[in-house]
Amino acid sequence: MMDRSNWLILGLAVLVATIGGYTQHRNQQAAPAAKQALLGQPLPTLSLPGLDGKTHPLTDYHGRRLLLNFWASWCGPCLEEMPALNRAQEKFGEKGAIVVGIAMDEPDRVRSFLAIHPVSYPILLGQLASPSTSLQLGDMPETLPYSVLIGADGRILATHAGAMSTPQLEQWLASTPGQP
Repeated sequence: MMDRSNWLILGLAVLVATIGGYTQHRNQQAAPAAKQALLGQPLPTLSLPGLDGKTHPLTDYHGRRLLLNFWASWCGPCLEEMPALNRAQEKFGEKGAIVVGIAMDEPDRVRSFLAIHPVSYPILLGQLASPSTSLQLGDMPETLPYSVLIGADGRILATHAGAMSTPQLEQWLASTPGQP
């Protein structure tokens, strides 16, 4: 039989779980609205460090269609997506579109990972501290992978949470008018 202190602990646990569930539900409802609010907006002014130790402003890519892909070395779906991103970069890079990987990870882990699995597109290091770089670009639940498509004019065209398929990557990077 449970005594009074056990009932109190159980009641508090149920209360905390209820509040947590409600908060998560509200955040999930707010996420689509926040992503919609980003569409058509200019890319925020961001400068991120590269593995070369230099800071790289994302405005360096202005004038090109840009796919920002947030990933981490410990993220299974991110790692499965990387070969498709690499192929897309090789296919569309000469036509002006570019993939930029933004590692939401520790620099040493990123270097170790890329030494074994090199890619043909630039890798920058995202800010992990709040507000993280991915959160600044609409990734409200901060799930990985997360991608943001930027038009040549520097405006946000689309966002996508989760791994992208090869056809979707190709559609995003093709510069055909009328497509995201």
